[in-house]
Amino acid sequence: MTASGSDDLRVLLVVQQLRRSVPGGIGTYAEGILAGLSTLGAGRLAGPGLPGLGLYASRPPGREDPLERYGLPLHTSVLPGPALTRAWDRGLLRAPGGFDVIHAVSLAAPQVQAGSLVVVVHDLLWRTNPEAYPSRGRRWHEAALGRALRRARRLVVPSDEVATQLIGAGADPGRVVTVAPGCDHLPPPDLRGAERLLHQLGVPGDFLLSVGTLEPRKNLPRLLAAYAAVRTRLPGPLVVVGPTGWGSDLDLGHAEGVVPAGRVEAPILAALYAKARLLAYVPLAEGFGLPPVEAMWAGIPVVASALPSTGGAAFEVDPLDVDAIAAGLETVAGDEELRDRLVRAGRDHTTGLTWEAAARRHLDLWAAI
Repeated sequence: MTASGSDDLRVLLVVQQLRRSVPGGIGTYAEGILAGLSTLGAGRLAGPGLPGLGLYASRPPGREDPLERYGLPLHTSVLPGPALTRAWDRGLLRAPGGFDVIHAVSLAAPQVQAGSLVVVVHDLLWRTNPEAYPSRGRRWHEAALGRALRRARRLVVPSDEVATQLIGAGADPGRVVTVAPGCDHLPPPDLRGAERLLHQLGVPGDFLLSVGTLEPRKNLPRLLAAYAAVRTRLPGPLVVVGPTGWGSDLDLGHAEGVVPAGRVEAPILAALYAKARLLAYVPLAEGFGLPPVEAMWAGIPVVASALPSTGGAAFEVDPLDVDAIAAGLETVAGDEELRDRLVRAGRDHTTGLTWEAAARRHLDLWAAI
């Protein structure tokens, strides 16, 4: 895409996810695309080669708006987040006008007055794994998908697997665009901060790491059972990082050798990746799966389910087989030759998974429509 081809475009990014206290993977995507665009703009989100960008979300949580840090025009509703999403769902409120493209970073998308709507569909897990979602969540996702299929000019997905599922759900194949997320979004590691945290948690040496929201589809009960089966043959405890999601009744504090760390700041997470013996990530399903490629980028081996993100660079295990998970943990923790191969494969795989590359794909998409 040429600079002249983008300068005339006006693109509104619907970033309601960034209003949440825990933005999650969708928030990572929104921030990653903005970071990638900034890289393309030599540190700025405005200028030659970039479209005119704006951000749209609910009213800020306080007097100051955290979204101001991007230096972009802000379009904020007077409604709080839940009310704004309901208004979009019912067609009571449209996106601001004056934009060629309205790009919603999730299925929570407004109707548009003019211009082309792009909706990002990160997964269809409420269909493929309905037991991992509350009934209310399944109903909302299904209705939101129907609106996206009717309204969106393009549907962006993170993997070919999700593209296939979306086409099976009725999407026109010509409207589905696959853009792999980046994995280079974590800041430089705060090694001293991580050491302080590990000291507070009582972790003096080597440890295994698990990262992800504590919710049913992350399959933590089987991971904990697998860890317990081989704990005495592993080099250290299992540190579990992540906020509590819906439906999680795990009592991590009473599982021997398991150390709950809760949610940690990004520099600490980067350091935990760098210091861990391995990452264990065995969800039942994912549309992509960011933690494994974050860990690969940091240079540690990964034990994981077969996921769209890993590209064969992880030690793959059956997430339904506790014995297979346990064997994977023990093998990868102790086999130095295998560990070296996995680290090299992970680094090779993640070389192209940058937010700059993802942003270029978005620029091409916006220009094309």
